[in-house]
Amino acid sequence: VCLARVSPRRWLNLQEYQSKKLMQDNGVTVQRFFVADSASEALEAAKRLKAKEIVLKAQILAGGRGKGVFDSGLKGGVHLTKDPAVVGELAGKMLGFSLTTKQTPKEGVKVKTVMVAEALDISRETYFAILMDRSCNGPVMVGSPQGGVDIEEVAATTPELIFKEVIDIFEGVRDDQALRMAANLGFKGPLERQAADQIKRLYDLFLKVDATQVEVNPLGETPEGQVVCFDAKINFDDNAEFRQKAVFAMDDTAESDPLETEAAKYDLKYIGLDGNIACFVNGAGLAMATCDIIDLHGGKPANFLDLGGGVKENQVYAAFKLLTADPKVEAILVNIFGGIVNCAIIANGITKACRELELKVPLVVRLEGTNVQEAKRILSESGLPITSATDLDDAAKKAVAAIPKK
Repeated sequence: VCLARVSPRRWLNLQEYQSKKLMQDNGVTVQRFFVADSASEALEAAKRLKAKEIVLKAQILAGGRGKGVFDSGLKGGVHLTKDPAVVGELAGKMLGFSLTTKQTPKEGVKVKTVMVAEALDISRETYFAILMDRSCNGPVMVGSPQGGVDIEEVAATTPELIFKEVIDIFEGVRDDQALRMAANLGFKGPLERQAADQIKRLYDLFLKVDATQVEVNPLGETPEGQVVCFDAKINFDDNAEFRQKAVFAMDDTAESDPLETEAAKYDLKYIGLDGNIACFVNGAGLAMATCDIIDLHGGKPANFLDLGGGVKENQVYAAFKLLTADPKVEAILVNIFGGIVNCAIIANGITKACRELELKVPLVVRLEGTNVQEAKRILSESGLPITSATDLDDAAKKAVAAIPKK
C-alpha cells in the first residue's frame, strides 16, 4: 500500500458570522443576524430584525474589536443601539475603513462586512467546548459554569469548576453525558434538557465539519429562559479539505499576508519579519535557530520560509521567487538539513532559480545530510556566485557580512 504524504496545515480562520451560520444551519441556537456590506444594507437589516436592541459588529479576523479604533474616527468595532437608524450611521463609519485592535497590524484591517444581530440579555454565562484530545484518543467535552472569561485562568485558579466528559467515537454523546454536562454547567429545570440538546447538536456539527475544536464562550442563558451560543470559535482539520469544500470555500485570504497566501499554494510556510536577510530552511525548529543565529551575529531576518519534508524542484523555485519579491531582502541564507529532503534536489532548484530569476542579492548556502556531496558538486559546477558555508554559524556570519554597506 502506497500512502501519499500529506502536509498538515492549520490556517483556516472563519469570520464570526460564518461560524454562526454553520451553527445555525445545524440547529444550534444563535442570535438572529444579518450580514451587510453597505450602510444602506445594514440599516435595512436592522429594520428587518425588529429587535428591542441591536448589536453591530465589524467583521475582521482579529480579537479586541470592541476596544478597537477606526481611521474614520469611530471608536469601537462593536456597538449596541435600540435605534435602527443609528446602525446605518455607524456602519457608514465602519465599512471601507480600517479597524486597529491589539491583534491587528499597526495600520489596521479594512472592514468589508458588518454583522447586524439581535442583542440578547445574558443572565448567566458558561463555557463549553468539544476538542480532540490525544490522551483520550478522540474527542472530549470540556465545560465550566464560569463562562465569558479566560478559561485558562479558571483552570488555574479553580480547577474544580472544570468538567470533562470523554466521548466514545462509536456511540457519540450519550443522553446521560449531555444531561450531566448541562447540570455541571449550572442549567436547572427545563433549561437542563435544552442545554443538553444544544450540546448534542454542537457535537453533530463538530463531526459534520471535521472540526478539531468547537469552543463556545459564552454558552449563555437569557432571562426569557433560552440557551444561546453567543460566541464560538471553530478550528478545522485542514487535511479534511477534500471533504469540506463548502467550508473551505469560505476562507477569505484578503486579510492574510499575500506572500503567505502565495506560499501556501506550494505547501510552503512563510512568516514575514522586519529584517533584510531571507531564511530558506526545512523545519520550523531549524528556521527559528537560523533566525536566532543571524541575530546573534548582528543581522536581522527578513522572514523565514519553511520547505517542510517532501520537497520538489518547483517548490524551491517558487520559494526563491517569493523571497526575491520582498524588497527588504538584501541577502538570502539557505540552511537545509537533509533527512527526508534530498540535498541534490535543493541544489538543482537553487541553480535553476538563480539563472531564471537572475538573482541580484548575495546567496549563502549551507547543506548537510542526504546526497550532500552531489549537491555541493552541482552548486560548485554551476558557475553561479553562490557562497558555501560549512555550518549554520559560518552561514549566518557570511550572510550578515554579505549585506551591502550603506
